[in-house]
Amino acid sequence: MNSYEAKQARRQQRLLDAAEKQDAKADAAYKASDMSEGATGIPFGQPILVGHHSERRHRGAIEHAHRAMERCVSHSKRAEDLRTKAAGVGQAGISSDDPDAIKKLQARVADLETSQKNMKAANKLIRKHRRFGVDQSSSGPDTEAYLNAMAEIADHFDETVARRLIDPGNRLEPGFPSYSLQNNNAKIKRLKDRIKQLEKAAEQETKTHVFAGLCEVIENVEANRLQFIFVGKPDAATRQVLKDHAFRWAPSQGAWQRQLTNASRHSANCVIRALRRAVEEASDA
Repeated sequence: MNSYEAKQARRQQRLLDAAEKQDAKADAAYKASDMSEGATGIPFGQPILVGHHSERRHRGAIEHAHRAMERCVSHSKRAEDLRTKAAGVGQAGISSDDPDAIKKLQARVADLETSQKNMKAANKLIRKHRRFGVDQSSSGPDTEAYLNAMAEIADHFDETVARRLIDPGNRLEPGFPSYSLQNNNAKIKRLKDRIKQLEKAAEQETKTHVFAGLCEVIENVEANRLQFIFVGKPDAATRQVLKDHAFRWAPSQGAWQRQLTNASRHSANCVIRALRRAVEEASDA
């Protein structure tokens, strides 16, 4: 497990721990909603005795139980949301923050290229053996030859898959449709382009840009972040400008930052222009 994977694992555990706390709060709220006679002193099912000295206490007990049940539902929903987030940690693809991102992307490309080769080989076999009358229910030497040849291409091309591919029923074309091959090729190209971008980024060095009277802007290659560093806490207007351009405060870094990309560089320029305008307007006033 590398540093990024360890960080993701810690984040997932934090979410799960938070979900357990919400469960505990939900359990406590559920217990607080108890309307039994033992909890309220009011016989279960007894209507409110209007005008009786117990009316106020009875109405109060009902309101208390109602609010407690609302809290129970709210905490349970929050716990469910946290577990959903925990389950999604690390499932969104290969992050550029992962130090092994290039290796993982290269492995993914290799898998996709193998899949592309297998699909093309399968389609070639299917075209050949359909001319011999092979279909889902056929038998004989030609069918056996087809099934054996498909199994040699890939283990998952078993008899069931091979028969379904050669005779797809209502589908327009047998085998793997052309759009599957095109989509797979597009994925390969997109991943290869991303690998080139990451390799280019890995060759870059951290740069610090000083904007006198405003801040420092750091292209932090090691952290893969574009960072704004201020002397002291920036004012509310400055913080809002940063937030509007997707920069978020990172206490561990002491910086306002977002992922280092061309888009973030453009946003940083927009922030600097906005801050300079604010300084000029203040000086004119």
